[in-house]
Parts: sequence; C-alpha cells; structure tokens
Amino acid sequence: MSTDSVYKVIEIVGTSSDSWEAATRLAVETASSTLRDLRVAEVVKQDVTVKDGTVDRFRVRLLISFKYEH
Repeated sequence: MSTDSVYKVIEIVGTSSDSWEAATRLAVETASSTLRDLRVAEVVKQDVTVKDGTVDRFRVRLLISFKYEH
C-alpha cells in the first residue's frame, strides 16, 4: 500500500468586514464547497482595505492544497 500522493496548490483571497480569521474561514469554506479533499490552507499575506481613514475590509491571501484523484 503506497502513501505517495500528488497535490494541486491554488491561490485564493478571502475578505471580511470583521477580521482576518473570518476572512480565512469564509475562503476555506467557500473553496471546500467546490473542491474535494482540501488538505492545507496557508495564509501567505494579510492586508486591509481602507475607506475614509478606517479599516473597511480584512483580506487574506491563501494557498490551498487538495489531493489529485487518480
């Protein structure tokens, strides 16, 4: 029985008006609705958008990996 695997990595961006954690959660949950067998989500960048001098949106850029099916 072999444990060798191949994974695809994609980049996605999640946004939230509440927090980086909420943006991350939304991005992963949304991706999991169309991608199967998600394995790892790595936050590679966090930033915010600013409107009228205040934080408007929290944004996270994630690398998400999922297993290729044979």
